[in-house]
Amino acid sequence: MAWDEWNQLKADALARQQGGAAHMQLNQLDGGGGGGATAVPSRTGDLTVSQHDLAKIGSHAHTLYNQLWDKARLSNTSVDSTAADLTKQGFALGAGLQHVSNKWDKQLNSLMDACAHISNHMQVTKKIHAGDDAYIQREMSSIDTLDAGFDERVGSAGEHNKAAYGPSKKN
Repeated sequence: MAWDEWNQLKADALARQQGGAAHMQLNQLDGGGGGGATAVPSRTGDLTVSQHDLAKIGSHAHTLYNQLWDKARLSNTSVDSTAADLTKQGFALGAGLQHVSNKWDKQLNSLMDACAHISNHMQVTKKIHAGDDAYIQREMSSIDTLDAGFDERVGSAGEHNKAAYGPSKKN
């Protein structure tokens, strides 16, 4: 979009707003079915990811990080010493080489940080979802116990409910 076109759109919007009439504009088209653009997950599919998928992504990010660490670093190498030697001899190429080395290190560190972030995030995500699954399972299993505690048909009339109080201790 050109700058002139953007300015024209802003001016048109301001003119409509100052016209006093209330307007609404939706920035999407109707999906054809009317009533909105929400999709039913059973028709479109759910987003699923397994622990195996998360572990694989994290593993690849960790492997890439290690390879970058081992093979791509230039600091304290012959590049820096060559740049210093060329600069000392009065060649402008030395400063240029040092500049490139510094930029390389900065970009490499940024990429390595991203790989570490992805790897760590996948580990944390895996742990969080495993914890969520365990929590949901505990909550769902406790509902059965709760239901049994409120079931009036458990036990004979006049006796304690075994589901709620355990076996009676009559001697």
